[in-house]
Amino acid sequence: MKIKEFVSKVKKGEIDVFENTKKVLASLKDIDKEHFYMMHICEDLALDQAKKIKNKPVGRLAGVPVTLKDCICVKGVPSTSGSKILSGYKPTFNATAVQKLIDEGAIIIGKTSQDEFGFGALNTNTGIGIKAPLHPLDKTRVCGGSSGGSAGITKKADFVHVSLAESTGGSIVCPASFCGVVGFCPTYGRVSRYGLIDYGSSLDKIGTMALTVEDAALVLEIISGYDENESTSSDKRVEPFSEYVDTDLKNLKVGLIMDGFGDGVDEPIKKAVQKVIDSLKKNKVKIEEVNLPLTSKYSLSCYYLLAMTEASTNLAKYCGIRYGATTDLKGSFNEFFSKVRSQNMGDEAKRRIIIGTFARMAGHRDAYYLRSTKIRTKIIEEYKRLFKKYDVLISPTMPIVAPKFDDVKKLSPLQNFMMDILIAGPNLAGMPHITLDVADERSLPIGLLIIADHFNESKLVKVASNIEKIVGR
Repeated sequence: MKIKEFVSKVKKGEIDVFENTKKVLASLKDIDKEHFYMMHICEDLALDQAKKIKNKPVGRLAGVPVTLKDCICVKGVPSTSGSKILSGYKPTFNATAVQKLIDEGAIIIGKTSQDEFGFGALNTNTGIGIKAPLHPLDKTRVCGGSSGGSAGITKKADFVHVSLAESTGGSIVCPASFCGVVGFCPTYGRVSRYGLIDYGSSLDKIGTMALTVEDAALVLEIISGYDENESTSSDKRVEPFSEYVDTDLKNLKVGLIMDGFGDGVDEPIKKAVQKVIDSLKKNKVKIEEVNLPLTSKYSLSCYYLLAMTEASTNLAKYCGIRYGATTDLKGSFNEFFSKVRSQNMGDEAKRRIIIGTFARMAGHRDAYYLRSTKIRTKIIEEYKRLFKKYDVLISPTMPIVAPKFDDVKKLSPLQNFMMDILIAGPNLAGMPHITLDVADERSLPIGLLIIADHFNESKLVKVASNIEKIVGR
């Protein structure tokens, strides 16, 4: 059942919101026991909200259960960004995106698992003492990261549900592709970052995960818009994204990114995407092969330098004094600071802080950080040139299907980083993009990535919803 149908039934009195929420919470607990998708289940909050909605079912999301990635703040609910160092932190406010959901009648049922502070592509870099989420179709495999909990519960849930996730370098579309759900990442600035625990401030974006393009688009539409509390939020008009579902593809021009068909991308992935392309051609969509040579060569290194540098700065505030974990006040500040962080941060968080700190030090800043910002501008320009001719660009989302945990253990940190090779570009450029499930390989989902120019989310909905109908997923 889609969200609009569910809400209609709620408003007609055909669905008892309170009873439905109780069943949802029970199901969520059962799923979490086996798959470890949740950092926190908000039972009291959810039931309290359900009582209010039952008595007054208003809003476009009346009674709809919503989960949120753990880096998105909810008032009075533990919000740790998947890290032990923020254990015990309960925000005194709602993130703007969360408040917009609540204002439309949504029910917050829990916070989902993630890689610590978003540092990873496989959701195996969870914080100290936190179990990695298990793939919804095969528990020997990863969900993908860093929003693996959101993707996993979206696929596994046996109830109407949507999840808010976050992307810095691909953390929405990667797990969505691996788990076989729709992952919708908006233009940078389209959704307010107020109340988002930051990783890379010039890269972080809140987006949506759902089972259908329509549901993902509807929720993104609701959370989008200008926010006076957040300086990078855009005042661009928010279109009714969900109304573009199944609209005509006449005169659409598509660029097929051939870099996504090179070495390192598995053959079944290439074949699945090519099959979709052939179907679009039969529907008289004009498709031409394109390349992004600069993006292909430099986006990954550019992204990681910028992201780690910004992460180094953003995470400096977690020093044991104001937020979360602390220890006895002994020794100098540097000794205290180092002890708290050493005891409460995982290996990947430490690795990225160290690399980022090095890259922004005097003597290295020009060679690494500033050069990366210049390359980023060139990458944006490369995309912009293509969008003068094409409405959207298409490629595979991930180069492989979800790998097994045993195989992940054999990967080096560099090989882990390479998982982002197809998705770092649009994230670095702040371009909106969406992934949807288009095929199976060994009963595992294969995702198709669609990218549009800045603030052209409506085109993504138009194309993705038509492909959804073509492939019958």
